[in-house]
Amino acid sequence: MASLNVYSVLVVLFLSCGAVMATKENDQIIKENNCETKMGLPCVLEAFTNIFETGSISNKCCSELVVLGNFCHSALVKRTLENPLFKDISRATIIVKSIQTWNNCLALIDSPSPFA
Repeated sequence: MASLNVYSVLVVLFLSCGAVMATKENDQIIKENNCETKMGLPCVLEAFTNIFETGSISNKCCSELVVLGNFCHSALVKRTLENPLFKDISRATIIVKSIQTWNNCLALIDSPSPFA
């Protein structure tokens, strides 16, 4: 019985260390790449609403998101998911929506305009 408790404590410590390391890794990525300064606040809010709630993202904000880069986009989404305010949200659903938003914006920006 005591070995089961020790094992449980070790698992909890391992998982919490992994979470702290993930947080530090995301924070480091965000800081080193100046991720928080690459999008205007209105577009940040549009992207957030599109990914974490229900909303759409404009062509202008898609352009800003693509300029932000997938590396920053992923790190910012993951850091947001680490916030205790989002503990009840489905992480898998948010990751899927994040990838869909990125892919939709990338396709929109990469496709030639019919009016060009």
